[in-house]
Amino acid sequence: MSGGTAVAFAIGLPLFGTILILLNDRYPNIREGITITTSICLALVVFGLVPEVTSGGRPGFVLAEIVPGLPIAFKVEPLGMLFAMVASGLWVVTSIYAIGYMRSHHEVQQTRFYACFAIAISSAMGICFAGNLLTLFIFYEVLTISTYPLVTHSESKNAVKAGRTYLGILIGTSVAFLLLAIIWTWFLTGTLDFTPGGILKGTADGPILGILLFLYMYGIGKAALMPIHRWLPAAMVAPTPVSALLHAVAVVKAGVFTVLKVIVYIFGVDTLAGIGQDDWLMYIAAFTVIAASCVALTKDNLKARLAYSTVGQLSYIILGAALANSLGIIGGGMHIAMHAFGKITLFFCAGAILVASHKTEISEMDGLGRVMPFTFIFFLIGALSVIGLPPLGGSWSKWYLMLSAAEAGQIIFMFVFMLSSLLNIAYLMPLVARGFFAEAKDNAKILKETHSEKVNFWNGVRIGNIREAPPFCIFAMAITSTGCILLFFYADKIYRLLAPVAGIQG
Repeated sequence: MSGGTAVAFAIGLPLFGTILILLNDRYPNIREGITITTSICLALVVFGLVPEVTSGGRPGFVLAEIVPGLPIAFKVEPLGMLFAMVASGLWVVTSIYAIGYMRSHHEVQQTRFYACFAIAISSAMGICFAGNLLTLFIFYEVLTISTYPLVTHSESKNAVKAGRTYLGILIGTSVAFLLLAIIWTWFLTGTLDFTPGGILKGTADGPILGILLFLYMYGIGKAALMPIHRWLPAAMVAPTPVSALLHAVAVVKAGVFTVLKVIVYIFGVDTLAGIGQDDWLMYIAAFTVIAASCVALTKDNLKARLAYSTVGQLSYIILGAALANSLGIIGGGMHIAMHAFGKITLFFCAGAILVASHKTEISEMDGLGRVMPFTFIFFLIGALSVIGLPPLGGSWSKWYLMLSAAEAGQIIFMFVFMLSSLLNIAYLMPLVARGFFAEAKDNAKILKETHSEKVNFWNGVRIGNIREAPPFCIFAMAITSTGCILLFFYADKIYRLLAPVAGIQG
């Protein structure tokens, strides 16, 4: 299969899977088998592109030309390759997890869930492989629309309200800011192609480029830069597999990926550094990192705490891009992968706790780690990766971001990264401490329920006095937590993949 054909397959396979999922609404086993098979096939196609891209190839194709000079075109470059590997690989794991979660939690409209999830993944592939801003914008909006039914999945009053916030902020920012920025860029340059070194170089003076930068950064609402972040915590009413999609697999990663694409291929790192119009972005991103972490400390609901953690972690990537040097691009790109594995592990654990114990508040989880040791160990691994401690993957992205701040002479942002890591410890580790070391007042009740409650394949597993989540959930958590460890030892491969994007030769 040629590279261009593989790109077309990567976008089309999830859509084909969607049709088959809808046709098998009455046959859950077949429906979910199709989901797993489609996700595996997609991952094989995507990873099959890696050798060509790493050797310098840029496969792609033109789907259609709407007007002269504005085609819907696809072209694979290293940054998009990294995002595609993360999204396609984690779709496999999330599909496995979703089967255990959705069945054990007796969720409604499961066929709609799997179908919309597949459409969202197809949209993410379109974003990954977009050859220009027009193509990226189209798939960016399709991703928003396809995930709306997932956010409102329960159809409760809170879910509908959250859906309005989700759609209002993301569509509103896209139309008001991002679309305007894209049109302005076309007017200035006559092209929207992603070009190494940037297409805006020499096209306008500093103030104009500064305004454009503002429009892009706040038009990319999925990056959750404060104060347009509210959609992300609001969306936590969705089922946990949807939270995983939002935080790790596709949605927010599409946002920060777009930020990096705009900085590298539209403005150009050298241009951005030269005009001196990005200082405000550095400080807003730094504020978001610290403020979101402080808000996370105040949340007792586990998913809400993790949501605000994501808001802060996304701004690591934005800050890395705003530092406008090679190490910032490397660190930001790495953080897409590192944060994805760490945060999806944490959300999987949150969902497992809900399924097995029906608990959502951290204050209710005293002693639960002794009842669910596997889940809490996986949570510990994911937490340490997000914190950035070796030997876990998150340590490398934070390392390069720290080096980027030092190289830029911005010592204050080195302290921001360090303070953020301390805050990460403060809001993530108490759950582990409560789970393993606190004496629960209702521990006797937990153990009694462990013995008395019926446990089957879809309801959980029991090992002695241990009551764990369903096997599918445990298996998925084991994979992602292992990924957190492996990324530490294979970070050099990500570095070499991203080096051409950052302008590093050899």
